[in-house]
Amino acid sequence: MTESEPIERTAGRHEFRTLGSEDLYQGAVMALRADDIEMPGGVTGRREVVEHPGAVAIVAIDDEGRVVLIHQYRHPLGRRLWELPAGLLDLAGEPPVETARRELAEEVSLSASQWSVLADVAASPGFTDEVVRVFLATDLHEVETMAAEGNEEADLVVHRVPLDEAVRMVVAGEIVNASTATGLLAARAVLTGLAEARDVDAPWSDRPMRWAARKAGRD
Repeated sequence: MTESEPIERTAGRHEFRTLGSEDLYQGAVMALRADDIEMPGGVTGRREVVEHPGAVAIVAIDDEGRVVLIHQYRHPLGRRLWELPAGLLDLAGEPPVETARRELAEEVSLSASQWSVLADVAASPGFTDEVVRVFLATDLHEVETMAAEGNEEADLVVHRVPLDEAVRMVVAGEIVNASTATGLLAARAVLTGLAEARDVDAPWSDRPMRWAARKAGRD
């Protein structure tokens, strides 16, 4: 039987086992592998997977109810996007909340006294294991940081907008970054009492680990 032939539906009972895996590419912040998967009906399907180190993003809300956004160039889309401060989980052993603290300071020169978890966002689970943990940061304070050099961050524009305006930008299609959109909507739900944020060390079952293991094997 081939993957294109009709098969009987298994209604959630099938176990998708990985039968084999082939490394196709390793880059600076991602790797590409191809897995052979046992599909329903005895079919073997090949799925390409982009391995990612994972990331954090921060919804930083000041005392006036404004959220800190950055305008940053994103080459795959060929334009600047409105996003939350964010960064890769690229330091071995660093807890995600500490990565968030570091990125908030490095990108927008802020620290926060109060931290919690808003959401975990699978960026595009059809082809990548990238998941972003979005934090809520409040009670903000300015800090001194070194200016970024030689990359997109040297061109950042930092702007504060009322949270309701940022949510409007999501619905209007002016904010399209997945973790930013999710984080803003989640923050609105938490701050209006519709939901509760989680502790900073809340379980994260979908955190990407393959890239970290691959990198550790190279070092």
